[in-house]
Amino acid sequence: MSWLANPTDEFADMTRAEQGVTLFIVGFALFLVFGLLTGALNPSYFLFLIGLGSMYALLSLGLNSQWGFTGLINFSVAAFFGVGAYGTVLISASSSPIRQSLLDIGVPSVVLNPVVGLVIAIVVATVIALAIGIPTLRLRADYLAIASLGLAEVVRLIVLNQQNWTNGSAGVRGIPSFFAGWPVLATFPQSMPETVIDFVPGGSITIAEPVFGIGFTFGQEIVLGTPFWRALLNVALVFVFLGISYTALRRVHRSPWGRVLRTIRADEDLARALGKNTYSFKMQSFVLGSLVMALAGVFYAHLNLYVSPGDLDPITTFYVWVAVILGGSGSNRGALFGGFVVVAIREGTRFLNQVTLSFDLGATEVVLSLTGFGGPMRLLLIGVIIVILMRFRPEGLLPPQRELIWPGTVDEVPEGPDVGVREARGGADE
Repeated sequence: MSWLANPTDEFADMTRAEQGVTLFIVGFALFLVFGLLTGALNPSYFLFLIGLGSMYALLSLGLNSQWGFTGLINFSVAAFFGVGAYGTVLISASSSPIRQSLLDIGVPSVVLNPVVGLVIAIVVATVIALAIGIPTLRLRADYLAIASLGLAEVVRLIVLNQQNWTNGSAGVRGIPSFFAGWPVLATFPQSMPETVIDFVPGGSITIAEPVFGIGFTFGQEIVLGTPFWRALLNVALVFVFLGISYTALRRVHRSPWGRVLRTIRADEDLARALGKNTYSFKMQSFVLGSLVMALAGVFYAHLNLYVSPGDLDPITTFYVWVAVILGGSGSNRGALFGGFVVVAIREGTRFLNQVTLSFDLGATEVVLSLTGFGGPMRLLLIGVIIVILMRFRPEGLLPPQRELIWPGTVDEVPEGPDVGVREARGGADE
């Protein structure tokens, strides 16, 4: 509400980094809206990008609760992501061998739904997190890094080679919507009427003539059909997952439990000297982060409607680490921001493959095509961002200092040296 009442003061109260990030978000949002209005961006694909960005934000929140809060080095993000994805599709997808086996022994099909798959994914992720954490969390941090790196590869190889469980390299298809079987929501996309939005009735306005094959025309019809409503439902689902995870992690970050975790990250010997069972706290943090990652995998399966071993490649773990470092280790806001930035780079560079520049030099025409540069440019851009960030802002764009303070805690603290905090809080004697 404070933003709506007085946005100028709220913006002025931000740090320079927060102001920069806010301006970047506003500018990028306007750019996306411009793309929607000019027809360059399909509404359904726009919602798909929002869902994908939210999924990476979930993964970043999970890793941030392990590395940012407690200092646990986990290189198995893709493994827990895969456990979540395969955990739900092996129960609910029509092409799943495990689902077929369960049906053959008499399990009712109504029981094998995505919600049950979600529960099973969470349980399996918990068991694996405990199995990895029990032998490694008493040792130095690098042992967890090595074990988690091995876990990621083991999970990927099991998924790839156990064809009688997972269909192997063919992947799993026939994945239903997460809301399959739900009243109203199951048929919501099909029941919604097709909506046509025409900003310029009967025509359109050309803003810029095509140059190098790129032009802008405002007012083209926007058709909102079944794919749009289905994507909108997926976005609502991931926002629920993201909202619950962010709110829970935000509260625990400020709680006494979160303070213990930060102490363990800063100086584990000190936490142990204060009587804290650091092993238990690290285990709780590791399991909590793994559950959030599995949650992201569950959403991805029902968003993409296809899961394969390629989704468990180490590059997924790399992207999530980049997102956490970019946003600021220990910062939940930074994890959210980093997740969306990584998706913007990852998906934005796909269009480089379609860019072809043609130069007419009289008798000769020079054609410059970027086909085939999309993939390398993606990794190059992310690498450049990491190098620049480590050089000029190693703490990340949104470090967590402000997040550690409860709202209103310092608002009334006087700036002058003649009055103390206790007096300002009403504790001064008359």
